[in-house]
Amino acid sequence: MSGFEVVVRAARAITPEGERSVDVGIRDGRIAAVEPGGLTGDRLVVLAADEVLLPGLVDTHVHVDEPGRTEWEGFASATRAAAAGGVTTVLDMPLNSIPPTVDVPALRVKQASAGSRCAVDVGFWGGAVPGNLADVEPLHAAGVFGFKCFLLDSGVPEFPPLTVAGLTAQLRTAARFGGLTIVHAEDADTIAGAPAASGPDHAGFLRSRPDAAEARAVAAVVAAVRETGARAHVLHVSSADVLPLLRDARAEGLPITAETCPHYLFFDAAEVPAGDTAVKCCPPVRGAANREQLWAALAEGVLDCVVTDHSPSTPELKGTGDFGTAWGGISSLQLGLPAVWTRARERGHDLADVVGWMATATAGLVGLDTKGALAVGKDADLCVLAPDATFVVDPGALHHRHPVTPYAGHELTGVVRSTWLRGAPIDLAAPPRGRLLTRGEA
Repeated sequence: MSGFEVVVRAARAITPEGERSVDVGIRDGRIAAVEPGGLTGDRLVVLAADEVLLPGLVDTHVHVDEPGRTEWEGFASATRAAAAGGVTTVLDMPLNSIPPTVDVPALRVKQASAGSRCAVDVGFWGGAVPGNLADVEPLHAAGVFGFKCFLLDSGVPEFPPLTVAGLTAQLRTAARFGGLTIVHAEDADTIAGAPAASGPDHAGFLRSRPDAAEARAVAAVVAAVRETGARAHVLHVSSADVLPLLRDARAEGLPITAETCPHYLFFDAAEVPAGDTAVKCCPPVRGAANREQLWAALAEGVLDCVVTDHSPSTPELKGTGDFGTAWGGISSLQLGLPAVWTRARERGHDLADVVGWMATATAGLVGLDTKGALAVGKDADLCVLAPDATFVVDPGALHHRHPVTPYAGHELTGVVRSTWLRGAPIDLAAPPRGRLLTRGEA
């Protein structure tokens, strides 16, 4: 075969059939051929012996914060970080920007803010908050990928939570047009009855967000899905107490999926240093035994995917040293792949597993049919990874707006050598080429 603009030759590539030696032929920004070898084209790129070709990752849980809180993060900085970490598609959450994406005019403001400043492709979630049921279907028609809601205080006043009755009404509305609702599932009453967090002790913060809060909220989501038949996705599962509920829902055939995050798979709550509020997130990082159950649930398929939940803020809000007052979010968009790969390989997983969790499953969750795999017809979004190379995380080398991350000083395995978007390497010094995506586009 010939006539390709670019041929990428990889002795090791992660394809839907597993790890293979392939030539990837690229034409018009799409993968036009994946063959064992012999392809020719205008340009041949041969990967180094220590490199593996992956599809670009799809991160469906990112808080960009622009507009309104651009001092926390912005589209230019966030998407550069994504590109540096092998991520070629991100979906932006409807908060913590101002205005939140809870109606079509707010979506247009968000899209205008992203403009032509994105280094990777970007899509948008809508929000489900009290009083905006009439805006849900218009947002769906405008191309959001689904609707995010909270079952407790979101942390920002302009994005209030739904009650369980409100969640049921949201699901019933979304069921009319096949919409997806994604849920921050922690029970407000359980957390209100727990001891308040304060001071530098992570153990105290952990007591303030007990496992029971997640389990009770997920049980409510399962019941609401059973009643309405609507699709729901449980965000950032941190507690193993949730897993039996998800397992039973899956066995029942309910349309519920769930994700977890790199920080829940990487860190052990018992090892969090006093005052290290960079690791504060909601729900919290839990203990080592809990972590191993999350890994087992990924292997089993009870948890479907891994996303970063990149949720930055200014250093002044994040680095207080007090777990009661610090912002609850982790900056990790650039580090998700090596963080997960570091811990995955220790447990006998291979790169095909990681690609499945961080590219294929995430693309499938939101219907991005041209993303997430090295296969004919997909966008030629690529990640070139040196899986055995190591590095020590230097926050100053990150592209996130602020150099704050709990991975600082940790040695991670897996170096992203280059990231390609639609058939060409991303050059962070060149004008950005990312596109704004809408649900259902090819």
